[in-house]
Amino acid sequence: MNKLYIGNVSAEASEEDFETIFEQWKIPHSGPFLVKTGYAFVDCPDEKAAMRAIDILSGKVELHGKLLEVEHSVPKRLRSCKLQIRNIPPHMQWEVLDSMLAQYGAVESCEQVNTDTETAVVNVRYAAKDQARQAMEKLNGSMMENYALKVSYIPDETAAPEGPSPGGRRGFNARGPPRSGSPGLGARPKVQSDIPLRVLVPTQFVGAIIGKEGATIRNITKQTHSKIDIHRKENAGAAEKPITIHSTPDGCSNACRTIMEIMQKEAVDTKFTEEIPLKILAHNNFVGRLIGKEGRNLKKIEQDTGTKITISPLQDLTLYNPERTITVKGSIEACSRAEEEVMKKIRESYESDMAAMNLQSNLIPGLNLNALGLFPSGAPGMGPSMSNVPPPGAHGGCSSFGQGHQESETVHLFIPALAVGAIIGKQGQHIKQLSHFAGASIKIAPAEGMDAKERMVIIVGPPEAQFKAQCRIFGKLKEENFFGPKEEVKLEAHIKVPSFAAGRVIGKGGKTVNELQNLTCAEVVVPRDQTPDENDQVIVKISGHFFACQLAQRKIQEILAQVRRQQQPKPTSGAQPPLPRRK
Repeated sequence: MNKLYIGNVSAEASEEDFETIFEQWKIPHSGPFLVKTGYAFVDCPDEKAAMRAIDILSGKVELHGKLLEVEHSVPKRLRSCKLQIRNIPPHMQWEVLDSMLAQYGAVESCEQVNTDTETAVVNVRYAAKDQARQAMEKLNGSMMENYALKVSYIPDETAAPEGPSPGGRRGFNARGPPRSGSPGLGARPKVQSDIPLRVLVPTQFVGAIIGKEGATIRNITKQTHSKIDIHRKENAGAAEKPITIHSTPDGCSNACRTIMEIMQKEAVDTKFTEEIPLKILAHNNFVGRLIGKEGRNLKKIEQDTGTKITISPLQDLTLYNPERTITVKGSIEACSRAEEEVMKKIRESYESDMAAMNLQSNLIPGLNLNALGLFPSGAPGMGPSMSNVPPPGAHGGCSSFGQGHQESETVHLFIPALAVGAIIGKQGQHIKQLSHFAGASIKIAPAEGMDAKERMVIIVGPPEAQFKAQCRIFGKLKEENFFGPKEEVKLEAHIKVPSFAAGRVIGKGGKTVNELQNLTCAEVVVPRDQTPDENDQVIVKISGHFFACQLAQRKIQEILAQVRRQQQPKPTSGAQPPLPRRK
């Protein structure tokens, strides 16, 4: 992968011109320049030299009045599924990059390339050629936080030849190396198979961790094969800043230990006398299993590692910050061992949740498993990769349903009247945040009387927005103790269906509605003798916990979609479209 293609070359350019440019910028090359009309080729001794030429020259250096374009030279037979994306914003989160890449198809691997540039570079492998081609066309030159992305093919030596591969399973081509790549090559694990380590560090040590011109943090990244994000802009003026480390479990632990050592040295140099504990951030959903029954798991970790561990109280949680702080006190060696044990428990909990989610996800029509994650990209002011995690009391992760444009839906969710203030928040801030986060319109209907025990929340938005908004409302009610500690949050939701489709929801002899209830564990009722409203619609009532309600809503919407498809006139071949009826 060391042969370079140089494009946008002036007709006046010569081999000597390129020799001069490469010598001026101290870029080694291992062969002569092959100069053609409008372009040229050259070999570099290794990939590092090739990357240096691309970073320094491409789009930045002129020759005879034309900006050179430099990229890997890839023969057509090797232009398959692998792309290199350069000029990625330095503080871009992995999860944001993952979601951006997933728009164009299934990403099999995404490996960071170590370079000397401020911006990041990744090598991406898609599952199919057309997916890679679409990503290339859409992303090359697109702007991301004022950085223009640069995308090019890189040789895919493992690309399967056209047609079925001999000896392989029918319909499958060889896919080359494992999806997550080799940790020795600086690959970082996919978010779906591992979760990041998040720690809090005192603000006064952030500069030492970053180092002069970022040298220290770059060194940690290379040595531990990790991606490290220091969230300096979060919580301006706060005494502590979060750091997110993406890597293998060993890579995370090594990076964490190095950071602790840097802080300890800086404390000595600055005569900082207070103890510097290790503070790990973990989502509340996992903390109960970390503690264990009667605190046994936590006590065992303390005994095995010789540390003292405390966990921040539930009262510190907010709807938009569902993380708890695990404080570990002891020597660097002891804290490092404790971190390994704590994160091992958290990862086990995460994998268990994901396995349970995968078992149930096929029940939701149109659920996009690639887009479903407990740790999607962070919202402003929150720790990255934690904003869309299901809140306490919820039974699933926030997800994307289907692809492309989706119709808006209206759901009426009934909450305890006493909970209205908690949902609205001070000066309406909470409901505004919730609406913005979910991408839905959320309004609370007026009370139907002075003694009303319930209030109706009107949620309008596409399926994903409904999922997110309802997910947060269920969680907020649990968090604010409107349901007991061992009590499951169960609410009633109403959706309206066309009166002519109500029979399809019920089914012959109630068969469909009974199957719905058995499948989803929700109570589904279509009240008899309803008078259709002005839009000729009737109400379907759904009661149950969050995930049961979601399953039922999605199944009912699937039934309605089938009804709509069946109502569409089927065109006959060669027939003229029907004329509009006169009114």
